[in-house]
Amino acid sequence: MKLRLFLILAALLASSVVAQAQAQALDVRTSDHGQTSFFETVYVRPGQIVDGDINVIAGDAEIAGVVRGDCNAIFGKCEIVDDGEVLGRVNSVTNDGVRALLPWVARHDFASPFAEQDRRLFLKLASSAIVVLVFLLFPLRTRLALDRVERHPALATATGAAAAIALVPIAIVLLVSVVGIPLIALEIAGVVVGVWLGTAAIALVVGRRLCELVMPASTPSPLVALILGLVVVSAAEIVPVVGWAVSALVWLAGLGAAILSFVRAAHIDAAVHRAPIAGPPMSRRF
Repeated sequence: MKLRLFLILAALLASSVVAQAQAQALDVRTSDHGQTSFFETVYVRPGQIVDGDINVIAGDAEIAGVVRGDCNAIFGKCEIVDDGEVLGRVNSVTNDGVRALLPWVARHDFASPFAEQDRRLFLKLASSAIVVLVFLLFPLRTRLALDRVERHPALATATGAAAAIALVPIAIVLLVSVVGIPLIALEIAGVVVGVWLGTAAIALVVGRRLCELVMPASTPSPLVALILGLVVVSAAEIVPVVGWAVSALVWLAGLGAAILSFVRAAHIDAAVHRAPIAGPPMSRRF
């Protein structure tokens, strides 16, 4: 009886060891996609392979496995532990770094003579953070908008201006129809998200061009180019006299690029090529 009980326990132990070994082998073979998390710590366990980027906002990232993309931590840190490895770039924007670059944020002294400038800078910082968040949530759509604003900047600006003009008539029609009143909020939300998405695309263009001038031999990551472009665009927008014009141009071109990102590039190119550049062709008489 004791021998039979011992054999049963040994069989159970052997089966558990085999199952654990199979699970570990499965973890090594498993390849997860990228991940974007908010207000939490992301842990890549040993043996795990992430085939994409790790994006963490207001949290930390601990890498004990392998990340084949970039590790981006905003208001947090990206830490490689044990035998972890990040094949891409490691980008961390910590709270201490933000306070060092913008000490007025830590003081919160809005009663000073520069309270208005501080308030505008704080709003620009918050807006830039939202733009970065939109870029991390919709990277593919941002790349499409980037392509549209690079290839057809005038068309993107004209599309954004037309959308801004049509915003009020469409809202009035929805209001009169009564049934479409709930769609007004959806329309406004779509325009706001489109502006943020287009602003990210324009900031990427500016950041890339600036990096090409300063560091022509290196290729920056999209997140670094985005943050650098946002710094340049925000600095231009807070200039006292021409800042409003820069903001209007960025909003219109960004909104137009976001709208054009839902249209196929081949259709846009065909429409642009079909548009007459000059007058009708002149005929010669003999």
